Amino acid sequence: MEIKKILVVGAGTMGHSIAQVYATAGIEVNLVDLNQDILNRAMNLIKSNLNVLAEFEWVNKNEISNILNRIKPSNDLKEATIGVDLVVEAVSEVPDLKEKVFSQLDEYCSENCILASNTSSLDIFKIVKVKNPGRLVIQHWFAPPYIIPLVEIVAGRKTSKETVELSVKLIERLGKKPVVLNKYIDSFIVNRIQNAISGVVFELLLRKIATPEMIDAAVKHSLGIRLPIVGVVQTLDFTGLDLVNDISKSKGIEVSLIKNRVDQGHLGAKTSKGFYDYGGMSEEEILKKRDRQYLKILSYLNKINAFKPI
Repeated sequence: MEIKKILVVGAGTMGHSIAQVYATAGIEVNLVDLNQDILNRAMNLIKSNLNVLAEFEWVNKNEISNILNRIKPSNDLKEATIGVDLVVEAVSEVPDLKEKVFSQLDEYCSENCILASNTSSLDIFKIVKVKNPGRLVIQHWFAPPYIIPLVEIVAGRKTSKETVELSVKLIERLGKKPVVLNKYIDSFIVNRIQNAISGVVFELLLRKIATPEMIDAAVKHSLGIRLPIVGVVQTLDFTGLDLVNDISKSKGIEVSLIKNRVDQGHLGAKTSKGFYDYGGMSEEEILKKRDRQYLKILSYLNKINAFKPI
């Protein structure tokens, strides 16, 4: 199944940006919102976004008018469903509203049309009912979608393998990075990690341990440099899983994922194997490869004054 035309329901922060990504990839997009003011604002923002992307040569400035012409704003949901192969729902995170929207989509769309939700906070698979649940899937984007590559793809128990595979190929066609979760879990990967970070940030602020500026400066000058290179799991390999294990034990915690690797002698970069397999590279080789990447990113961040608040 080739996706030639899609419908995005909801023209707010995420909806209009998702529509922009599809239109940039040459796909016809119907963009629906009941509020005409929101639709007008959406089209203005898309034009502004495209002009910024053109500054960095992510899009050809001469193509902007063509991209905008591929997006058809509308207040009529029923009419906008005609001939679409995929619907992306991006309305407010209100269960009753989503249930109503999907009920209408189930009535208006063909049974083969893929129905995707951008939600990450609601279990859409329990909230909505459609005639063919095999076509229901979550495609969770990150703001701003026209810049951030990641799209989390989450299936329900009844979502078909074909729907997941089509979603992956489609997201790759858009030039994005799909990550398919093995099973449904609240908040998925990124927001689940962000929620944990937010909890700690709130504690630091409420207890007056640090100011907002201090917290952001601390994170930017440490995790902000490391995470793009080693992520959150691989960074444990560089800490050393033996040290991570000792720290966990000192807090009365035993993490089997760590202990089992330590027992096998897989301590991370120092042994060329931990959570990641470094293919027999020496510790020196691994660290040099990491450090060169750190220096490149740090040099660039300094060059663009990234450590100063926006």
